[in-house]
Amino acid sequence: MLTATRKEWNELYVFFSLLAKGSIMLGDADGKPSERNLPIFMISRQEYDGVRQYYIEEENIRMVGEENVDFIPREDFATVASMILALMNENREDEIEAPEGVEGFLDAVRCDLEARTDDRTHFYITFHDASFPPMGFRIYSRLCAMPALLDGGRTANMKLEQSGVRFSQPTVNKINYTEDPENPNEVARRMLYIESLGGVLKYNDVADKIFRSNLALIDLNIGRVLTEMVRVMHLDNINKVDELTAIIEDRNPLKIKEELIRKHLYYRHKIKEFLLAVALGMRPSKQYNGTESAVAGFVMVDAQGKLLAYRKTERQVFADYLFTHTRLEKGNPEKDKYGYLERENRQYYLKLNLKVSFTKR
Repeated sequence: MLTATRKEWNELYVFFSLLAKGSIMLGDADGKPSERNLPIFMISRQEYDGVRQYYIEEENIRMVGEENVDFIPREDFATVASMILALMNENREDEIEAPEGVEGFLDAVRCDLEARTDDRTHFYITFHDASFPPMGFRIYSRLCAMPALLDGGRTANMKLEQSGVRFSQPTVNKINYTEDPENPNEVARRMLYIESLGGVLKYNDVADKIFRSNLALIDLNIGRVLTEMVRVMHLDNINKVDELTAIIEDRNPLKIKEELIRKHLYYRHKIKEFLLAVALGMRPSKQYNGTESAVAGFVMVDAQGKLLAYRKTERQVFADYLFTHTRLEKGNPEKDKYGYLERENRQYYLKLNLKVSFTKR
């Protein structure tokens, strides 16, 4: 019997649901359905035998590959999508066996469990609503483990310079000591310990040269703002991006005029621009010049399997949605190499890690 992961079943569920329905609803800034339902003309997907195009006709899906043209009833895709959704709802394991009939259908449509993509898209959609070229979409679903929006590992680290008092090596060893090096809660303990000994941790720089330059395209000082948000997350256990931004507006780490903060909404505008850049292609370890990647939007799937689309063409709605539905996350300190006092050029630094994910609910 065919066995696949929840992530693989989820991708097939979304893909088959779109083919069956032939349209997708745009989401609003609150994550709810808007009144704009977009008819789909065609979906293209990278399969094992090359790019295949799935044209949505009145009753059939016309599948056009490099050598074959096949017709499959749309209602068959709807049936199998419903079976996959029921399968995921009934079984909470990560590896799930295919229900009867699904494996045969997959053989008939010659469809991969996952798209074979190199550009981070899951498929491309051509809509009827405008003369836009095909748009690349990524899937983020609550039916399976959701990938991070930004998970840059050690390249997404920010440096805090330790000053105020010179620590001896035994003191540094005592600060850094832990029996659980993978526990991110140890980072807050170390920061508080340093402060209790008279140490001061102040923003120094973005640790990685490429990420520093990428962030500078959004704002020369956004590294300082993001670092302060990560610090608050660790010390106060607040992780929602909109709540952290409100705290930043009160603390005003850049010491800008109050008018810029309250009337022009400076901080929240910069954070929204950062989130959009990340959503549409910016990565810590890859040089970014402001040009967006192949990803042009997201298909968001809720816990009941309902689909909503967000596109870069509705930029403000997309930005507002990301602002209220994302959180900062504590990565693994051992894996991402942060949260310890480290010596560099006769000066001690403590790194914090920037990781952005969608809120859990």
